[in-house]
Amino acid sequence: MSDSPPPAPLTLHNVRAGYGRIEVLHGVDVEVKRGTITALLGSNGAGKTTTLSVMSGLLAPTSGCRHVAGTHCNHADASELARLGVCHVREGRSVFPNLTVADNLTVAASAGVPVERVTDVAFTIFPRLAERRDRLAGTLSGGEMQMLALARGLGTDPAVLLIDELSIGLAPIIVAELYEVVSEVARSGVSVLIVEQFATIGLRYASHVYVLANGLVAYSGSSADAEEAVHTAYFGAA
Repeated sequence: MSDSPPPAPLTLHNVRAGYGRIEVLHGVDVEVKRGTITALLGSNGAGKTTTLSVMSGLLAPTSGCRHVAGTHCNHADASELARLGVCHVREGRSVFPNLTVADNLTVAASAGVPVERVTDVAFTIFPRLAERRDRLAGTLSGGEMQMLALARGLGTDPAVLLIDELSIGLAPIIVAELYEVVSEVARSGVSVLIVEQFATIGLRYASHVYVLANGLVAYSGSSADAEEAVHTAYFGAA
């Protein structure tokens, strides 16, 4: 008898969620594929960030199921999911501007990972951060801030890495550098989900794509076959 495949690292099944009386997600199914990059695409207001917030525990589903490695986790908050290996790199270069680079990494270690591991990972992946370890994070360039935000997440040894708008406001050469790191992380076995406003980036790096439209999954499948669904989601039907 063959062994059953392991459950997906993170899934949402028929999830509804929103803010107060406003429902944003109307029954969403998303699976973060094991050891690959999965992209979540859609126009502004489609529900991408809300989906990511449900996945990371910042927002509880009002119905449906959230599973982490096959375990039902609807009532787990962000700190509990972080201890289960779900790491959320939020939009907007989420660093502490009045702390040094080194102190930002120390804060990341509060999740229970030794601070030495967090700093070793950060400075190995991004040597530029090692050169700036004593500088205030608020004085870094936009690209360096995003490196720091990503390094903080990677240093916690995540099983699932959720990244919201990694490329926003950055030069193409910096975006390519950051996504090469993300690709290497996925090849090492970490399951990655990226939310991208720029569909071309998501299609370039992801193997599987979900396209959201009006709080529903309009497409789920290979990135190679997603162009028509993406065009419709962003620009409407012809």
